[in-house]
Amino acid sequence: MRLFRPVVVALAGLALAMAVPPGAAVASKGSFTWVGPKGKPFFVENPPDGKCLTMSQEARGAYNGTAGPVTIYTGKKCDGTSKRLARGEHGPSDMSFSSVKFSAR
Repeated sequence: MRLFRPVVVALAGLALAMAVPPGAAVASKGSFTWVGPKGKPFFVENPPDGKCLTMSQEARGAYNGTAGPVTIYTGKKCDGTSKRLARGEHGPSDMSFSSVKFSAR
């Protein structure tokens, strides 16, 4: 009985791993940083790939420390004027943005 439980747990874990399609939880490795209200720094670590994130407050001075390109948008829901930032690139310090989209490639 002592051996039975670990074997069942291991098999359940293997079945769960096989059920999730590869690439389902892709993230852009690294950090995306920006300056928020009152000059306070903010960041997101390993952001989700391909998903538009809308900022809840003032955001400017973007820095792309992720492995792939990032696009910042002046409007909410990835709308408005856009600026693409390559890996390691800073956005214009005076450009405020309202949403951002990440790409692992």
